[in-house]
Formats: sequence, structure tokens, C-alpha cells
Amino acid sequence: MDETLLDDVINRRLDAKNGRAVKQVQLPEAEIRQLCVASKQIFLSQPNLLELEAPIKICGDVHSQFSDLLRLFEYDYGGYPPEANYLFLGDYVDRGKQSIETICLLLAYKIKYKENFFLLRGNHECASINRIYGFYDECKRRFNIRLWKTFTDCFN
Repeated sequence: MDETLLDDVINRRLDAKNGRAVKQVQLPEAEIRQLCVASKQIFLSQPNLLELEAPIKICGDVHSQFSDLLRLFEYDYGGYPPEANYLFLGDYVDRGKQSIETICLLLAYKIKYKENFFLLRGNHECASINRIYGFYDECKRRFNIRLWKTFTDCFN
């Protein structure tokens, strides 16, 4: 993925924060597909067992809470990548209204900082779970089922 486009993708996600509220970001489907394809290639190139060194910030169960994700980066917790190394423990989607913004920002950071930003797969990154708990419906409502299948392929 082109570095300039990747920086633009990240900046548009970060610009969604307007004071305390975080607005929905309309993302071009083509960019989302590029994020999925590029991040999938990175996931496949890295080992299944990660041996990471401290210091590293460990975060779990974001569940579509895009505003919480931005707060994790903003405040005292760690700072925006690459200021800190991050390990996310899965469950990025479902149970909220901004699954797409959340996973897209995480995938963009994974692509940009592949050796300092790590994403594990949680049970909500399985099609059988996110089909029920909201991610499928969000993809269908905002885009189409094909995009949900693209995410599923990336998660697998």
C-alpha cells in the first residue's frame, strides 16, 4: 500500500475526533479493501507465535469503541504509534457502531508499523461470531456483504 495513501487513511481516522464526540468516518470501499489485502500479507509473513520484547502496551477487547481506542493512544497510556509498541489481544469488532473505523485504524497501524504493532485474532474476528454480534450488519448497512467477506478473509 502506498505510504502517502496509508498516512492519509490514518490521518482521516484520527481527524474523526471532534472534542469528546467521535463522528462516523465514511471510508472509500477501495481503501478498506487495500487495508485488508496489505495487512493480510503481513499477517501471513509473520510467525504465528510472537516473541515480543518489553516495553509493550497490551490492550484487549476494543469492541468497536473507536473513541476509546483514540483515547488509548492520546492520553497517558502510551501515545500514538510509533511512540510505543502495542499488542492488541483481539475482539476489535462487534457490540458497537464503529467497528469499521476501529478495525481500519488498527490495520493501517499494523501496515505502517509492522514490527511494533501487533494484532491477535479474538473470537469476534471469526465469521460465526461477528455474523451475530453486529459487524456483519454494520458492513451490510454501510457497504455490502462482499466487504464483510473481505474482512473475514483478512481475519482468517
